[in-house]
Amino acid sequence: MTETIQHSVISVLIEDESGALARVVGLFSGRGYNIESLTVALVDAEQKLSRITVLTSGTPMVIRQIKAQLKRLIPVHDVSDLTEEGPYVGRELALVKIVSSGEHRTEALRIADSFRARPVDTTTMSFVFELTGSPEKIDAFIELMRPLGLAEVSRTGIAAIGRGPSVFHLKKEPV
Repeated sequence: MTETIQHSVISVLIEDESGALARVVGLFSGRGYNIESLTVALVDAEQKLSRITVLTSGTPMVIRQIKAQLKRLIPVHDVSDLTEEGPYVGRELALVKIVSSGEHRTEALRIADSFRARPVDTTTMSFVFELTGSPEKIDAFIELMRPLGLAEVSRTGIAAIGRGPSVFHLKKEPV
C-alpha cells in the first residue's frame, strides 16, 4: 500500500541562539527529509525567540516523525503543523527579473498588473517585479513570465501564521 505524499507547513518556535537553526536543518538533512522552503526570523526579542517556518513534504508517517523529532531538539520551545491545525495564512515574497522588449515587454507589464506585481526596478530592457502571495500564485506568475523573458527569480520562502484568535506559543510570563 502506497501512502500519498503531502505538503506540510510546520512552524517551530526556537531559542534565538547560535547554532539553533543548524540543529533544525541538520535534523532534516541527517534523516533525508526534504525542505521545500525555509524562513526564520526573531519574533520576540525579550524572550529571545525565533520562528522557523518550514514547508516540507512526505508521507503522513514521515510528517509525524519530523514533528516528533523537532519537539525533542533542545532549543525548540514548540512545534505546530499549520497545515493540520486549521486554516492559516501563508505568503511569500518574490523578486522576478524580466529581460525583454517590444510586445513581450508590454505583455509582461499587463500580466504583472493582473497579479498585482509591483515594478521595483525598470530599465529600457528589463523589469524587476515584486510579488507577494501564496506559493502557488508566485509559481503561476513565474510560469507566465517564462516565455516573456524571465531572467532571474529570488524567493523568500513561505511565512505563515494560523488564522483566528488562537496564539502560537508566545506566552508572556506574569509580571
